[in-house]
Formats: sequence, C-alpha cells, structure tokens
Amino acid sequence: MTAVAPTLPTERLAAVPGLLREVGDLKRIRVAHAPGSVAQRSFVRAWSALVAGADQARVAAAECAAALAGARLAGVDAAVLLRCGLRADDVVEILGRAVEEVAGGLHPVTVARARAALPDLVADAAGPRPEAPLPAFVRALCCQPRAGATAPGRPRLIVEPPEDHAEHCWTVGVYGALLAEDLGADHGEAFLLGLAHHLHNAGLPDAGFAGDTLLGAHLEPLVERLTERELATLPAALSLRTRALLKRRADAETPVGRAFHAADVLDRVLQVHHHARAAGFTADQALVDLELVHPGPVTPYQHTVLAAAGL
Repeated sequence: MTAVAPTLPTERLAAVPGLLREVGDLKRIRVAHAPGSVAQRSFVRAWSALVAGADQARVAAAECAAALAGARLAGVDAAVLLRCGLRADDVVEILGRAVEEVAGGLHPVTVARARAALPDLVADAAGPRPEAPLPAFVRALCCQPRAGATAPGRPRLIVEPPEDHAEHCWTVGVYGALLAEDLGADHGEAFLLGLAHHLHNAGLPDAGFAGDTLLGAHLEPLVERLTERELATLPAALSLRTRALLKRRADAETPVGRAFHAADVLDRVLQVHHHARAAGFTADQALVDLELVHPGPVTPYQHTVLAAAGL
C-alpha cells in the first residue's frame, strides 16, 4: 500500500467536482437494451466479477475506466460499440478519447491506470459474462431506494426520482478509487469498501438520519447483524476481505477510510446538487449554453420555425 497522505488534497478536490458530477449522472442514464441505470448495471457487473474471483484492483481499475468514459459517452459503452461492429482497437481508442477529455483533474497515476484498463474492459465486454450466481443482496440493493436528506424531528424531504443503493454504492466506490492515489489508499480497497458499505440495506429500508436516530441503541447491532448475514453469502475469501474493509468505516484515520468518507460525502452532496439543478433548470440552459439547436446546414431554417412558433 502507498504511504499515508499527510494532508487533505485540497487542490485535487477543488479540481474534480465537475468530473465527479458527470460520473454521478450515470445514475440517471438509461438505455433501451437493458433495465436500470448505467450505474446500477455497473454495480451488478462489479459484484459479478468479484464473486467470480476477479482481482479487486483489476475490477476497480476497469470500473473507473468505464465511469470516466461514460461521463461523456453515457450509454455508449464498450459492449454497445462492439455490437455495432467496431473493432476492439477502435473501441479502445474511442473510450480513451472520452477518458482523456474528462480526466485532466485527476492524479496522473489514476489516469494512467484507467487508460491501461481499457483493453481489459473491452475484452471483458466481448467475452462471456461470469457465471457465478449473484448473492441476493445485489438485486435487493438495486431495488432499495435511498432516503435522501432527513433530520431528526423534521419532515422528510422527498425528491423524485430517488437513487437506489446500488447506484450510490457503485458511485462511492468509483469516487474512492479515483481519489485513492491522493489519499495514500489502495484503489482496489477503496472501491470495494464503497461498493459494500450498504450491505445491511438489502434487508433494512432506508429511513435516513432521522430513522437511524429513532432506532437509537438498536441501530449498531442491527446493522452489524444484517451485514454479517449478507457477508455470509459471499465466497469465503471475498467475505473476509470485505468484512475487514467495512471496519475502516469507523473513522477517517486510515488512508482507505479517508478515501471512503471523502467519496461518500461528495456523492451525497452532489446528489442533492443534482436535484437542486433539476428544479432550477431553464430553457436557456439547453438552448443557449448547450446549443440544443446546434450548428448545421438546416440551423437557419430551424431558427425560423422556432421564431414563427414564438419559441
């Protein structure tokens, strides 16, 4: 493991919120050929690989590469490009361009690791999927909504649509792995900790901070008991590694604990920012900032149509 980072990487954290926001938006990207969001399907894919015996560092690097490419390509992933008839080398090149476009604020070692993972990512997309049966908690977390912002003694703030725990856990895992180099953490450990930190919610609906407060002294033993129940469904070696990592959630004194808590709080706050942005969206943002009617040979005609319609 790399050395403990002596200070918080404030310059890095100031540089990456835009990138992390785009990765987090994969919770909201869907495609016609598969159910669930990109983030949810990535959560399932990661656990499938881990349960089948894949190395956690390799899985983490591949998921980070997929997330960075997906930040700009959305649902156009390696599997889609291969099904559309592109050669593997061309797919690696396309994904690499997407990674380069968004990853400038990350640690150079992190970017290099993501680039190096692209051939494996494409090869995995071209090959058969792991056949190991998935633990039940994987599908349960895909269905279990997050509570959102709650506080003791106050009415719940409901935002629609809610994210699910699979989406949150995968995103936290990716954020943690992307920040690991700056915090002296192992990127594979940071990813697995993020991926597993809500195992208990497979059986416990999320009532948020307000509900946790009302559970009082029952909360900690309840979480521990439910977590152990889900850990028992994993292969023995993976279960041992995951159990040991989950103990690092207790504080931010270890490198992997710092990476996890940085990732978790960033995802929770960026999720709230997403809902605030959605509520404040204006037509000008699409028409002017994003050039919804983008330049092309028929643009003058399109502007004429809009003007005539009063739009």
